[in-house]
Amino acid sequence: MGFTVMGVTAGRKDSNCEILLKEALMACQELGAEITMINLKDYDLLDCTGCTSCTMGMSMGKNTGCALKNKDDKDKIMQVMLNQDAVIFAAPTYALMPSSLFLKFMHRNLAYESAFLTQIGAIEPRDRVGALISVGGSYRSWQSLALECMQITTVTNSFKIVDMYMATAVPAPAQVLLYEEKLARAREIGQNVMKALNTPAAERKWLGDPDAGWCPNCHSNSLCLGDVQWKGLKYPIECTVCGAGGDLEKTPDGKWKFVIAPNGLERDRTTEEGRGVHCDEIAEVQGGFFMDPNARAEVAQKLEKYKKITFKGI
Repeated sequence: MGFTVMGVTAGRKDSNCEILLKEALMACQELGAEITMINLKDYDLLDCTGCTSCTMGMSMGKNTGCALKNKDDKDKIMQVMLNQDAVIFAAPTYALMPSSLFLKFMHRNLAYESAFLTQIGAIEPRDRVGALISVGGSYRSWQSLALECMQITTVTNSFKIVDMYMATAVPAPAQVLLYEEKLARAREIGQNVMKALNTPAAERKWLGDPDAGWCPNCHSNSLCLGDVQWKGLKYPIECTVCGAGGDLEKTPDGKWKFVIAPNGLERDRTTEEGRGVHCDEIAEVQGGFFMDPNARAEVAQKLEKYKKITFKGI
């Protein structure tokens, strides 16, 4: 039986995102994959309401799912997406980040957190491959958070990102068709996805540019100063995407590189083990609140002050 590969885009119809995604998917198809593709613009998708129903369930070790499950098309898509061997995501860039439509869809993934569902035995572990394509009208300076934001939204469902590509300087509809090298790079994305699928899961690795990004773990180009985490863990420098911890070191040729500490992947967000620690954190921080009647009563009492405060709207 061949592999199944799905394409998910949030871009305009017949424009740059769709074109690059189709190039990648055609490469997968030529190598024997069964292809499915959707454009999120074709579906009814609601914003996460922040009701915390899914995380409250996690706090109690229960799979409560999403409160919006039967109100839009999210669950219908997820039932297909989570049964694919690989998914290639493509999104346009607005104000440095992927479009709000892409984020609206992906932010609802917490109700399908693979680490938690595997932990409680609700689903069987599954090794999924992923790849990312971002598209923007300018260069990296105006797309600096696009791939990073896309990648962090995929970790919830345990996608192993093996390649990602930022298509720059294509602001007009379908303008990417003027650049054969961009189309070729998209095809390479598809070829790398198939290469990963034909590799045992335990041996799958990054197949893009080996020097891409600051982080040698997830190849993100975004680092931040470390801060104290749950249970007191702290690193001088952290990757903002995978959470790898370490420090900057100067190489013999005078350049800087991010070196991951010996325990720097203790809470690697790209692994179910690392995110399992976060599930434990949720259980303590949120679950502790809901199981403490005194804390709930204090909050309810103090909340009355803010309920009575109103300001002029528009």
